[in-house]
Order: sequence, then structure tokens, then C-alpha cells
Amino acid sequence: MSDRRRALWAVLIALAAALFFTCTYVLNRAAANDGGHWAWTAALRYLLTLPMLLLVMPLLGGVRPVWRAIRAHPGPWLLWSGIGFVLFYVCLSYAASSGPSWLIAATFQLTVIAGMLCAPLLYRDARAKVPWPALLIGAVIVAGVLLLQFGHGGGTLDRAGWIALICVAVSAVAYPLGNRGLLLHLEQVGIELNATQRVFGMTLASQPLWWALAVYAGVEAGAPPMGQIGLAAGVALSAGVIATVLFFQATGMVRNDPTALAAAEAMQAAEILFATVIGALWLGEAWPQGRALVGACVVMLGIVAFSVVAARAAEGNERRVKELRSDRGG
Repeated sequence: MSDRRRALWAVLIALAAALFFTCTYVLNRAAANDGGHWAWTAALRYLLTLPMLLLVMPLLGGVRPVWRAIRAHPGPWLLWSGIGFVLFYVCLSYAASSGPSWLIAATFQLTVIAGMLCAPLLYRDARAKVPWPALLIGAVIVAGVLLLQFGHGGGTLDRAGWIALICVAVSAVAYPLGNRGLLLHLEQVGIELNATQRVFGMTLASQPLWWALAVYAGVEAGAPPMGQIGLAAGVALSAGVIATVLFFQATGMVRNDPTALAAAEAMQAAEILFATVIGALWLGEAWPQGRALVGACVVMLGIVAFSVVAARAAEGNERRVKELRSDRGG
């Protein structure tokens, strides 16, 4: 396959991944609209993701290396999966009732810069340095998020709005922090696992916390309705399995081509468009207008620009590509 054809396929696959990732925001919003408890929304997604991943793991590296890695060092797996999966998704599920799908989708794009800002906390080598061009683009993305949040809130945010904004921001930081923390642990102990194996391992290691959350949800809200279980299964399959595999496949295809890698990474901006269209047509959500619309456009342009800078920095460096990919998926 020629480089040009490979790049085109990578972009198309990444675009498909963005569509499936969007299901997280839309289906969680649908569950919230139906009165589903946020704790069930969070717990069910990962309780259902585990058996789904088990079915495909024989084709994607196998379970045995993951199980050996967890048994050898259970502490780091429990810690980083607790941050990168549990804290991430509990906050995202809690915020689902705060606004339309596009608002959550756009705000969560803060995760694009969160991985970069986590670097000084994790690394003790050259990776700890935050590049100024990426930092400036990150500031633009933050400005866009604030613009769309205040635009949606009519120029101000009430207490519930601030809580939701903080929850999504914490979620956006927790995901890359947990994933990069696990990558660093595996690097230090000399264990090599592919992307899907890492996702499976973190899903498996986080199961005790998900069962504890399910018990809490049962006490608070009783058994989940079948509709909420169906929506959670949709998120588990689309975002937890299909989107993750597609995205890692797309970025892996062009890991040594900075331009193509940037294009594939930039496709995540389409999540905002997908969430807007699907939310409006299926859930009857209002379209972004005024300052909120401008903010959403600023976020999307910032993502594209950041993808270019990040991909060029990762050119030809498999370790950096892994870190770049760890900020997406799950």
C-alpha cells in the first residue's frame, strides 16, 4: 500500500473511531434524560466492556500476558486504572445531565492538552518538558471551552454548571494521567503490551471499584432499568471496544508519518460535530448558538493545530506515539 493510500485509510478509520467515541456523550445523555442514575451509567459501561473485550482479545494479543503483568505488579494497575478509568468515567457520567451532548463532548476535548500538562508530574527525562507551541495552542482550546460553557449558560454559570464543568475537566485530566502512568510503569518494569491489551488490563484491574460503585447505585436507586442497561451496553461496545480498536489501528498505521498522524489525531474534533448532529436529531437538543458556537469552532480548530504539533514531535518515535495514543480511547 502506498504512503498516500495508507494515510487516507488512517484518516477514514480515525473518523469512524470519532463517530463511535461520540456514542459516549450521546448515550450517556440519553440515560440521564430517562432518569438513569449516574452511578449505574458509569459502572455498567465497564462491567459490560470486560466480557466484550474478552471475546476479541484472542485476536488482539491475548489475555495471558496481561494477566501475568497484573499479577506481577498489582499496585500500579489498581492505581492507574482507578485514576484513568474509574475517576475519568465517574466524573463524565455525573456531568451527563448538565447539558447537551455537544457541550460535554467539546469540554472533554481538554484531554488533548491534559496529557501534555501531566508530563512534568510523571517523567524525569526530556519528556517532562512542556513545549511552548503546544502550550499556547492548549490555552486557545481552554479559551474555546470557557467560551462555549459561558455561551451555553447565557453569560454566566450557576452552581450546577460549575460543578459539571469541574467534573468534565477532572475527567479530561484523569484519563491521560492514568493511561500515561500505566505506560510509564510498563516501561520501567520492561513489559511490552499493545494498546488493546492495556485497555483490557485496566478494565480488568478496575473491576473491584466498578462492583463497589454498582452496590452504591443499587442502594441509592435500586436495580437499573433495562433501557439504561441497553444504553450502557451501546457505550461499552461502541466506545470501549470498536472506537478504541479503530483509533489505535489508525494511529499505528501512520506512526512514522507526522502529517498523516496529525490528520488522524485531528479527526477527534469531529466528535463535537457528531455529538451536535446526533444530539439534535435524536434527543431534540438545541444547536449551539452565539458564543457557544464560536467556542466550539475554536476548540475544533485548536485540536487540529495541536494534533499537527504533537504528531510532528512524535515523528519516528514509537514511545511518543504510544503516549499520544494513550490520551484517546477507553
